[in-house]
Parts: sequence; structure tokens; C-alpha cells
Amino acid sequence: MIYAILPMLAWLFSGCMKFAINYIRFGKEAKSRIGNGGFPSTHTAVVSSAVMLIGFKEGFNTPIFSLGVAFLMITIIDATGIRRALGEHAKHLNVVAKPAKLLRESQGHNKSEVLGGLALGTILGYVGAMWG
Repeated sequence: MIYAILPMLAWLFSGCMKFAINYIRFGKEAKSRIGNGGFPSTHTAVVSSAVMLIGFKEGFNTPIFSLGVAFLMITIIDATGIRRALGEHAKHLNVVAKPAKLLRESQGHNKSEVLGGLALGTILGYVGAMWG
């Protein structure tokens, strides 16, 4: 059951951490910042928790761990590339087009946000392997 539960716990922990950090930084505006972007990367935490759980329990030299690493790499590339670019486009569209409802500019992640998600996922994967 740990394989199904741990990614959900990673999502919960990462979201709570992100909200707490945003509350410290932005006060009551933190509520409006819920969603994509910010520290730590929830996508990276969720995927890396499952991948590291597999590594710690099944072994790091297994085909399933290799597949997990490939999926984790795609997730990180998406977070730091495509979704980050989407946020940059939103910034420019908000200035040029002046939409009635501003587009969300925080979509992707920088390297430290992804590393935070990777660290959280790794720790949770290790704890999950010891617990499950």
C-alpha cells in the first residue's frame, strides 16, 4: 500500500510546505498563490518520492527504477522548461493584452524549487521504505 500512499503524502507535505513558505513571504496573499510554481516543486516531490521508494525498496539497479528516473527527468524538464516558459508568456500577455482576468504567471520552477522537491521526495522515499 505504501507505493500508492506515499505520492499522495508527498503532494500533501509539499503543498503545506509551499503554503507555509508563501505565508511567511507574502502574508495573506499566500492563498492566491496556491497552485503551480513556487518552492518546493510539488510535481518533482510526488514523482521523486515514488521513484526513490522504488530505489530504496526494490534496488537502484532495477529496470523499474530506471523507468522511474526517466519519468522524473521528463517531469523536471517540463517544470523548468515548458511550464516556466508558459509563465513568462503570461507575464507578457498580462502587459500587452491587459486581459479582464490576469493570467497566472507562476507556472514553472527554477532549479532551487525543483531541488527542494527532489530533496523532499528523496527523504519521503527513504522514510517510506523504512516504514513500509
